[in-house]
Amino acid sequence: MKKTSFAPGTVGIAILLVFFGAIGYSSKAIFVKLAYRYEVDSVSLVALRMIFSLPFFLLAGWHSRRQKQTLELQLTPKRWGQLLLLGLSGYYVASLLDFWSLQYLSASLGRLILFTYPTMVLLLSAAFLGRRIGWAEAGAVLLSYLGIALAFSHSVELNQGPLFWRGVALAFGSAFTFAIYLIGSGEYLPRMGTLRYNSLVMSIACFAIIIHHGIFYHWALFDFALPVYGYALGMALLATVIPSFMVAEGIRRLGAGPASIISSVGPISTIMLASVFLGESFGHWQWLGALLVIGGVLLLSFWKRKAGNVLEKK
Repeated sequence: MKKTSFAPGTVGIAILLVFFGAIGYSSKAIFVKLAYRYEVDSVSLVALRMIFSLPFFLLAGWHSRRQKQTLELQLTPKRWGQLLLLGLSGYYVASLLDFWSLQYLSASLGRLILFTYPTMVLLLSAAFLGRRIGWAEAGAVLLSYLGIALAFSHSVELNQGPLFWRGVALAFGSAFTFAIYLIGSGEYLPRMGTLRYNSLVMSIACFAIIIHHGIFYHWALFDFALPVYGYALGMALLATVIPSFMVAEGIRRLGAGPASIISSVGPISTIMLASVFLGESFGHWQWLGALLVIGGVLLLSFWKRKAGNVLEKK
């Protein structure tokens, strides 16, 4: 198999896209926690985020139709159904669970739990796609969850009650559904192109949450404090639209393995932003737990990349 190569400058641009895209994604939890100070419910906040984001994704989707290379994959009714499920799992269900979890967890701890999604991709692939897990990969998974346990034991009181553990369950649920989305994206992203695929699944998620809000909340979105709309707009642009295209394009250029290594800056960025804007503290033991989680993901990404290189040489 011939390996695609890019000029050094192109690789550098791709690295910067993933790096700053990951930082943009990491700011989402900060916007959410700031907005929660003004008594906005999580569903309404997700809906505002998607309403502000939707025009950009529709415009990107319209523009992508003009690019001939994105028309390689013919969208049959079956594939439309699969894309619908991917959009719902990746940015509708996962987003709702994430926002709900932040009602009970700190931004730092919530982001740390979400960052376990690469290990869930591995476990789900083994359970449902018959992929074998090697010893190095198993060690990476154990290292990540050891870090989560360490962060738990020294950052929270274990007797806080059911609300804290509800937040933990919601955060893990968000990581789980996002992992499902990533597994399913493997077939479509290379064949549809970054612009077309990303704009399509994100538009599906936007319409889903808007319909959800209409059914259960009757689109009561105009009575919140003014800062809520500012935070929702900032979250839509800086933590949704811009990073979604930056990271997707970086993955297309670099591959998922290298991109996931670079995106490990996300939890560290969230911890630092939460310290500056939210006043959250993160002690030595929590930092050690965070480093173990990130180390496990890095080890997993490195091993997958190494295995891919071996296959390319055969």
